[in-house]
Amino acid sequence: MTTNELKKITSDDIMIYLCDSVSYVLNTATQTTVKYTPMVQRISKTSLTPDIGTFVMFTGSFAGMVVINFPKETAMEIYKGYMLNMGIKESDLAPNYTSDDVSNSLGELMNQILGNFTRVVSDHLHSSITQSQPKMLALPRELQISINVALDNPKYSKVTFNTENNNVFYLELAMDDTDFTLVRELEQHAEMTPDEIMEQVLNSGK
Repeated sequence: MTTNELKKITSDDIMIYLCDSVSYVLNTATQTTVKYTPMVQRISKTSLTPDIGTFVMFTGSFAGMVVINFPKETAMEIYKGYMLNMGIKESDLAPNYTSDDVSNSLGELMNQILGNFTRVVSDHLHSSITQSQPKMLALPRELQISINVALDNPKYSKVTFNTENNNVFYLELAMDDTDFTLVRELEQHAEMTPDEIMEQVLNSGK
């Protein structure tokens, strides 16, 4: 590989890795189709917005924070899909997005998303990051909480997702504005199968 052929992996590439992890885990856990728009929006800060906001910090080879904001309709669609796919009867499901059961289920999925993301980072960058425990907040409509994260050179990005029922939610990433230069080809690790992801999702609730 010559100098001109050196491949750079930027923070935008890392955002796409994260988007793929979100889609992959939610598709597997709910057995529905969750897609993201093919555009990364540049924003000035990360915020928790109504109706359910969740965030996770990560540190290691690079640092940052992941935020996902769910409108209530989206939160309930993902929660119901996840529970029904787990074999829970519809009559036993929580009726409202403010229920702890909804927040706990979305927190479990957030944990699985970051777990998948850290494996992808390890596979593509041969780097290591560790995550904190996801935090969930059910927010009244008039409240918006800005979150500051201590980064040397922060970069903030946002991507919109669409569910199978055409509900939306929003993924935000704050991380160091950095890039990685691949100076030689790296061996790729085997990706987890959908069955392995689902087993991990099930085990996380035990």
